[in-house]
Amino acid sequence: MLAQNGIPTPEDIAEVLPPAERLAKGPVAIAECFQNIPCDPCYHSCKQGAIKEFTDINQRPQIDFDKCNGCGSCMSRCPGLAIFVVDATFSEQEALVKIPYEFLPIPQVGETVTAINRAGQAVGEARVVKVQNSKVQDRTAVVWLAVAKDLMMEVRHFKTKEVR
Repeated sequence: MLAQNGIPTPEDIAEVLPPAERLAKGPVAIAECFQNIPCDPCYHSCKQGAIKEFTDINQRPQIDFDKCNGCGSCMSRCPGLAIFVVDATFSEQEALVKIPYEFLPIPQVGETVTAINRAGQAVGEARVVKVQNSKVQDRTAVVWLAVAKDLMMEVRHFKTKEVR
């Protein structure tokens, strides 16, 4: 239970996931923000208008999945690192998961990392496809991971194999 251990329940997660039809169309953002807190930078950063306007600064973000193109501009603006982009169309066997990352060392393209789920458990391996880390992102890199398709909705973090 989220309030006791910080891990969202399957019901919590189901509330924020895009429908299967939308996942089949390409990259889309998922806001796994499960608490009502005063925060709205994601709304202001979305140039597509995909994050619905907040009626109360404390409400959780709501994504209009039909407007979202998966650009990820909201990811590096989220102070809680709670927004991810998934792309089920990346390849036949793999999906792409874009993860906000604020640790060092930043992984290198081509590196194999350990894929971690929401509970902090290793669930497999992932390959680093791309790393975005510009000044506009304010020191929040976005790491693109290729993962097995069945892990697309599980992988929400990673750890590097070794410290450089």
